[in-house]
Amino acid sequence: MSIVLKSYAAGQWVEASSGFSDIPSAIDGRVVARASSAGLDFGAMVTYARTVGGPALRALTFHERADRLKALALYLTERKEPLYALAADTGATKGDNLIDIDGGLGTLFAYASRGRRELPNEHVVVEGPPEGLSKGGTFVGAHVMTPLEGVAIHINAFNFPCWGMLEKLAPAFLAGVPVITKPATATAYVAEAVVRLIVESGLLPAGALQLICGSTGDLLDHLTGQDIVSFTGSIETSEKLRNHPSISRQAVRFIAERDSLNAAVLGPDAVEGTPEFDLFVKEVVREMTVKAGQKCTAIRRVFVPRALEPAVTAALSTRLAGATMGDPRTEGVRMGPLASRAQRASVLEKVAEIAQEAEIVYGAPTAADEALDPSLAGGAFLAPVLLRCTAPLTGRHVHTTEAFGPVATVMPYDSLDEAVTLVAKGEGSLVASIFTYDDAVADRLFFGLAPYHGRVLLVDRDCAKESTGHGSPLPMLVHGGPGRAGGGEELGGIRGVFHYMQRTAIQGSPKRLTALTRRWTKGAPAPADGPHPFTRDFDTLVIGETVRTPSRVITLDDIEHFAHFTGDLFYAHMNEEAAKANPFFPGRVAHGYLILSFAAGLFVQPDPGPVLANYGLDNLRFLKPVSPGDAIAVRLTVKQKQAARKPEYGEVRWDVEVTNQHGEVVATYDLLTMNARPVAAVS
Repeated sequence: MSIVLKSYAAGQWVEASSGFSDIPSAIDGRVVARASSAGLDFGAMVTYARTVGGPALRALTFHERADRLKALALYLTERKEPLYALAADTGATKGDNLIDIDGGLGTLFAYASRGRRELPNEHVVVEGPPEGLSKGGTFVGAHVMTPLEGVAIHINAFNFPCWGMLEKLAPAFLAGVPVITKPATATAYVAEAVVRLIVESGLLPAGALQLICGSTGDLLDHLTGQDIVSFTGSIETSEKLRNHPSISRQAVRFIAERDSLNAAVLGPDAVEGTPEFDLFVKEVVREMTVKAGQKCTAIRRVFVPRALEPAVTAALSTRLAGATMGDPRTEGVRMGPLASRAQRASVLEKVAEIAQEAEIVYGAPTAADEALDPSLAGGAFLAPVLLRCTAPLTGRHVHTTEAFGPVATVMPYDSLDEAVTLVAKGEGSLVASIFTYDDAVADRLFFGLAPYHGRVLLVDRDCAKESTGHGSPLPMLVHGGPGRAGGGEELGGIRGVFHYMQRTAIQGSPKRLTALTRRWTKGAPAPADGPHPFTRDFDTLVIGETVRTPSRVITLDDIEHFAHFTGDLFYAHMNEEAAKANPFFPGRVAHGYLILSFAAGLFVQPDPGPVLANYGLDNLRFLKPVSPGDAIAVRLTVKQKQAARKPEYGEVRWDVEVTNQHGEVVATYDLLTMNARPVAAVS
């Protein structure tokens, strides 16, 4: 019995009453689900996201949102087994599910972790240090990132119904922007099952996530400049969306990940018998067969030295012959069907186009399922197809036509420069791989290919064991590309979060910037008449609290004792004549680490207290040498506070400035400490 898919709109599951599309199983063609969005009020969904979801998300700090993502990942991990069974009808094997379902959950974990580590426990991100905008220091500026107050529309592809949805949801949620997600209808039943689990968890605020199963209707008509559209799919659909009147008129932010003629290049040093040759063959075959080649990052173009082309073609054909195709639920099957019969027909059409410039050297696409069990005849099975184009410099289809399935074309090159030229004919791709153990080859190919790709993977015998592979999802790295592959940029990591935020220059007095950014800015009030900040626990510390120390004279005996005690006998500290010959020093000078040590001795409060540990320092700069007889003093100011992973303590960033007897700054850095929190605050 087929599943009737529902949409999740304005906090309710909504079932359409008409306009259904049947969704067949990729395995045997039986109808497994029906979908329709008829009757949905798309304008109301957008309004609900903006007025309910957005405020609820923005009320949380980045850390609180990260914690929700981690909790959600744990919740879904405990309930993922039924998703595997459901996903089989999309053609996914057990290995394919590790990429889609487990990869999607891994993306949630990754963003949760990075959000905790790299974003503040605040509602705003401050980019870089403040910059002085006036001579007297009373007017300063900084850049801040704040969440957009609109909605993120995510239009996803059919090949990864779980990972594709979650890798877009995670950065938007972490940024504080609500999401309306629209999965491709062909595999929407998996996406709907994931959303059902998310809703059942109760971990996301109301309005943070809505789901459309079916068409998007007039959804895009309701967008404004505060909204963002993120799309994965074909160039044709991408162009229709980009040129939609609302998107162009309202300057809606548009991100696209679309057709990509990804390449793998074998270096001329990687001859038969080398590890790189074997790795190359293995990876090309893997990319052709995993998900039946239905990956946006799959290898479509295989570039090899002309002398090695026969050997590569033979090795690929032999290995492809061992790829077991069949029902993905059957143990030992390495490759399942395409996602639908329609997708199979599309791939065959594209193979015919490519074959105008290339010959098929492995596979018989028009009779792909004769050898299968008759019960699978209604499925979307297609055996791997390997083509060879011997004149790729004059070819067009081989560089512009993507058969989104188990299809790749081998093309020879005669020089490294020609290889770069051929890869560039793909007009920009998501990823390219280089297989070589030669430094010069790697250098020429990498710098030649980098401008045309979002990611370049360099594989050799040293990294192959731990390499994630050509097309593996990498949530913390760029997952996008220039030109043909993009039309926008899908970014990984924290930069992906920033896609959903507005970068704004803030200008004002140091006091005003300190209050707005929750980060002390030099020139803002720094009261030093209270108790020593080291005696204050994390919660009672106030941004701007300061210690100003008495001075300490640094003698020649101090320098020599430090040198012999540490073993640092560098000539600038021990040899007056040699030090004077150095353009940076007037003579013998104090060690930089001596200055840091003496500075700590000046500002540290020695008694047991709430400061639990010094765990490092950032941005250390030695700005002026300290000579024997100079006196140093320290200003120590509470710069920033951030909750830690454990509630028993928090992280404190201190602004440290070391000056000499003339008031000249000799060293600056950020000191990082862990400070205890009151028992009542964590009970």
